[in-house]
Amino acid sequence: MKLDAVLHIPMSEYAHGLDERHIVFRLRCAKGDLKRCTLYYGDTACRVTPILFTPASMELVLSDQYHDYYQLILDSPYQRLFYYFELDDGERTFLYYGDVFTDHLVDDRSEYFKLPFNHRADIARVPDWVHDAVVYNIFPDSFASEREGISLKPSRQFYNGVPAQGKLGGTLWGAAESAGYLQELGVNCVYLNPIFAAGEYHKYDLLDYYHVDPCFGGDEAFRAMVDEFHRRGIRVIIDGVFNHCGWHFFAFDDVVRNQEQSKYKDWFYHLEFPVVRPDDPEAYPTYACFGYERMMPKLDTANPQVRDYFAGVGAYWVREFGIDGWRLDVASEVDDGFWRTFRTAVKGENPDALLIGEVWESAGHWLGGDMFDSTMNYDFRKHCRRFFGERSIDAEEFSGRLTHMLTRYRVQLLPAQLNLLDSHDVSRFLSLCGGDVRPYRLAILFLMSFVGMPTVFYGDELGVQGILEAEYRAPMPWKVGNRTLRAFFQRAIAMHHELAPLRRGDFRVLCAESGSKLLAFARRFGDETVTVALNCSPDSAALPALSGQPYWAEGLENSKLAGFGFAILVDGHG
Repeated sequence: MKLDAVLHIPMSEYAHGLDERHIVFRLRCAKGDLKRCTLYYGDTACRVTPILFTPASMELVLSDQYHDYYQLILDSPYQRLFYYFELDDGERTFLYYGDVFTDHLVDDRSEYFKLPFNHRADIARVPDWVHDAVVYNIFPDSFASEREGISLKPSRQFYNGVPAQGKLGGTLWGAAESAGYLQELGVNCVYLNPIFAAGEYHKYDLLDYYHVDPCFGGDEAFRAMVDEFHRRGIRVIIDGVFNHCGWHFFAFDDVVRNQEQSKYKDWFYHLEFPVVRPDDPEAYPTYACFGYERMMPKLDTANPQVRDYFAGVGAYWVREFGIDGWRLDVASEVDDGFWRTFRTAVKGENPDALLIGEVWESAGHWLGGDMFDSTMNYDFRKHCRRFFGERSIDAEEFSGRLTHMLTRYRVQLLPAQLNLLDSHDVSRFLSLCGGDVRPYRLAILFLMSFVGMPTVFYGDELGVQGILEAEYRAPMPWKVGNRTLRAFFQRAIAMHHELAPLRRGDFRVLCAESGSKLLAFARRFGDETVTVALNCSPDSAALPALSGQPYWAEGLENSKLAGFGFAILVDGHG
């Protein structure tokens, strides 16, 4: 037995409350090493010594190239537990507790692993609606200026004397008028990149957090859009930029005018006086910025005044306009205390408001239930790029990467992760597939079948491509887009809505062999199982024995799947 591969971490993603009765336990071991893994648990306040333990078998649920992962969701009669694991490889048996491997138990109960109390206040909870969400990401300047059309006309208006610019003419009026298109596509949630008053077309250099940019139609257009989307059953998430502001945000403007006498000088990070706005875009400013972008000074979010101001912003748009959540820009560069305050303010207005952090790396630090509900899952994109786009990894490695994504967070947070193939910050995924729609379609099916909220960047469904920023933020091709591809997206989204296991089921890999590009997995919920097989190779592949009746398939014939073919099978669907 490879004891150095065994891992369990109490009070983490390896041991956490799912709700007040159910507790998740996980254990990692070397791949293929164990025949059985058993959890033994007991009440920490057990009145007899030695403590009375109850056994519960754990299930091998996932594997990567090096490890197996056992899991048990325990319906626990106790809210506080001592516990240990019995590890059996068929030849030897070890007891594992307190980070020690042994062959015997002890009377001193403090030596066992412990869950001190499964407290309701510490259980991470996410809004239930995330299970059913299909998100559409709109970059407002590029989307629509009228019903299913965009003017392509630059705009320039003034907000409190400061110029605000648009590049392609998109407005929120246009988004509202195009709501029928979104409803027909099947999405039920929209995430908008920044809409507040700002100087540049992207609106990440904010002037005013309490008003919508005039180029987009102002507050009136936003209210009309939210109302129209809600009328059609589409939720609205907006972008919150609180790591930094724009040059002409009132507080930074006051610092530039009044220098060390400004009452807002402590609102910003690392100011060096005199503070000036450098004309040279290559100059290094005398203040901290987002990156070295001189027009985006970094806010000191640990300052109580800054914290209270922006917590107020968060609550305001939920309360006054009924938004359904926030996507939080550069979230990993903002202090934790700020996010806890922000969460309290927003959830105080609506407990079902969703908080999504922009964190490109593994985000467990922010997903303990006291900051975010979700993060932008750029790892999903990265792994899909390697398997579907570049086809540089095989099914075994891809499956291992999926295992990492499914075991790094608490179980209840996985359905809330914002799975994406592209965004306003990265190249279009179809371009990463070399413009080949065959692997691209497989990636879309995987997006709609994996655990988490599938997210479509505007125009993906119409075949928008682009490697550089000006290309991947291109105008929505309303008149010239790929309608055949759009129909495929529409059917894949409808499938996601119709088949409950794709929204709420567990995930098990059925086939992912070394050297193969065939991936098969199952999602199970209640008595229904959906099996998905994807062949990301130009060559045909033999399928293993799979259960269920064909729901949707291309290239399936006599237990073989043609090159770039797929098969979706359903067992138990009413």
